[in-house]
Amino acid sequence: MSVAKSISTRIKHMPKGKPFVGALFAQAGSRSSVGKALSRMVLNGFLERVTRGVYMRPKQSEYTGKRVRANPIAVMKAVTRARGETIQVHGVEAARLLGLSTQMQILPTYYTSGATREIKIGNAVVRLRHASRQRLQQAGTRVGLALTASFYLGKAGLTTLAIRKISNSLSAEEFDRLMACEMPRWMRSALAGSAIVD
Repeated sequence: MSVAKSISTRIKHMPKGKPFVGALFAQAGSRSSVGKALSRMVLNGFLERVTRGVYMRPKQSEYTGKRVRANPIAVMKAVTRARGETIQVHGVEAARLLGLSTQMQILPTYYTSGATREIKIGNAVVRLRHASRQRLQQAGTRVGLALTASFYLGKAGLTTLAIRKISNSLSAEEFDRLMACEMPRWMRSALAGSAIVD
């Protein structure tokens, strides 16, 4: 089977409008042959190039009939997944999702185990900020959300009310997993309901 045929067979089974990286097809052939096959698919309209190295099957809106643009967050997740990076919701957004703050991000920002950078998709920008392993624990879970919100709030912001909201957002098992995470002593003491210590 040719490189182009092998790639197009796999792409036909991918959902329309969902971004993926060209590196997915590294096993299909050389980097050059894969790149050429993808470029031809873009030229004939079978694929859409979202940004460098990222593609998707074109999707039409059922309401407007126009092409649906790639979701910048989905693009960022495809890129970081391909690179084996861990990503975590930023503390500002985590605090908002848990009802601990009304502050909104101007630009979507995520913590990453990779390099600090921006991913641009058309006029949209997603920021990735390198973070310590501590902040990336339990990434993608409610436990990770509670942890990153706690780091963001800091010693002064982790009030009794905030702790109650965090605790209420988690099951008993999830709270145990939160307490098993690596964290500063002041945070552990606060979350455990003890006096905050230095």
